[in-house]
Amino acid sequence: MTAALDITLSSPVNLRHLGGIAIDGGVLRPGLAIRADDLSTCTEADAAALVADGLVSVIDLRSGAEVAHTGRGPLAGYPVAYHHLPLMADISRVADTDQLVPTSRSEFGEMYAGMLENAAPQLVTALNIIAFAPGTTAFHCAAGADRTGVLAASLLLALGADDDAVVADYCITGTNIDAVHTRMNPVMGALMAQMGFDLDEEAFRQDDTPWDLPMRTTLALLRERHGDPLAPLRAAGLGDDTVARLRRRALGA
Repeated sequence: MTAALDITLSSPVNLRHLGGIAIDGGVLRPGLAIRADDLSTCTEADAAALVADGLVSVIDLRSGAEVAHTGRGPLAGYPVAYHHLPLMADISRVADTDQLVPTSRSEFGEMYAGMLENAAPQLVTALNIIAFAPGTTAFHCAAGADRTGVLAASLLLALGADDDAVVADYCITGTNIDAVHTRMNPVMGALMAQMGFDLDEEAFRQDDTPWDLPMRTTLALLRERHGDPLAPLRAAGLGDDTVARLRRRALGA
């Protein structure tokens, strides 16, 4: 069994409600979904505040190794449904493929597209959880950027948001990235070291790739390959009834 890390709990730095975004039929209301960086390491006070604000379920997109290190954190002490839906079995590789995770953001668009294609069943399950939860669902990975960004994009596309809205939400993480790296390094650095990798965060911080490029590339690749970016999810079981329910809940209907 992987040994647990001695970590200091801290407030999430990349947490936000997906409210106020233009979708099909209106504007996404607050209270449907929250995207975040690692909620397993949030403080007791943050956990209590999230539950008081209506949180009823958490979708954990991290790998099994990440979960083994930090578990569920303070939220495990509350009556919150927990769903572990890893989008990558191995944090060094893209989805369930042999492709190594790139170190340049210029290559992330291909990684995200591959994740949406290869982890489509997990993403469909996540969308169903959000659709049927009796309150707010939070979803997170380690940084709240890549795996979380893929699920956020999937949700917004299902809700009928246009590409610019999907990209704009993704780009907000760029303004938080230095704080994200500082918060996640104790966990991810140790995990990568165990796997024989040196986590050089400065390579990510100094990458001058425009923040909108990876998500725009993702959407373009999915349309080129499938016609509709949601086609891989539909093929994995995303039904019209779930999409309709998501849209009703998103509009407060």
